[in-house]
Amino acid sequence: MSENNQLRDVFDAIADPTRRRLISLLSEASEVPLHELTAQFQMGRTAVSKHLGILKEAGLVVDRKAGRETLFRLNAAPLQEIQDWVSFYSKFWRTNMMRLNQLFEEDEL
Repeated sequence: MSENNQLRDVFDAIADPTRRRLISLLSEASEVPLHELTAQFQMGRTAVSKHLGILKEAGLVVDRKAGRETLFRLNAAPLQEIQDWVSFYSKFWRTNMMRLNQLFEEDEL
């Protein structure tokens, strides 16, 4: 677990396309009510709420009550873990492709 006591792995949380779409929607606004998020999917409010719960467990979503409505906002900080992982493998492949290119160039001489 990371420093902010996440209950769910960030990679697990973003594995589902619905949750990735929710992250995208939340990134476009400061806060979004549940009914507006639900309108973006062909599933019920309960299903969207479950996906939001998983994102919340991973620390990616924060919610607050405003009267009878629940508002959700993105907390992008945990996505840094994914960025770090992708960055490592991006460097790995870039280095290997440069080596392969050098081998091809040497072979052409």
